[in-house]
Amino acid sequence: MTNPWNLPWQGGCRCDRVRFQVTGAPILSSACHCTGCQRMTGGPYSLSIAVPAERFEVIEGEPVLGGLQSSELRHFHCPFCKSWLYTQPAALEFMVNIRVSALDTRLWVVPFVETWTREKFPWVSTPAEYSFESLPELEAWEWIMKDFSLRGTRPS
Repeated sequence: MTNPWNLPWQGGCRCDRVRFQVTGAPILSSACHCTGCQRMTGGPYSLSIAVPAERFEVIEGEPVLGGLQSSELRHFHCPFCKSWLYTQPAALEFMVNIRVSALDTRLWVVPFVETWTREKFPWVSTPAEYSFESLPELEAWEWIMKDFSLRGTRPS
């Protein structure tokens, strides 16, 4: 049996007090150019990879809520170093959106979709297959995720 995703993956915060593990294939990789993600990352966009919630587990430490706290989004951080590790959208309980920078092996991740490009820095470009000025319609996510499952970049 082949393992095209080289699972399981592990990751953690900058100080390594919070660690997690992923045991299921990702749903999507994305770059969000919204001003909120820019401010939370300190960079031009947030690069993330969505994984099934039932295949994600915190294996060490206790992450805390941080960043923008709302009923729609829950951003989880290390309580010590404050690294932003992952987000769990309330409307999408089936997935966890991991910050790619928190993965131990991450250089293979390429954004498949980019969102909020109307707020992006003019000098930023990504090789994303799909690009949206804001968020795509809810119906579009199904075919984008299906296409990612077929053509998304895998770890080597």
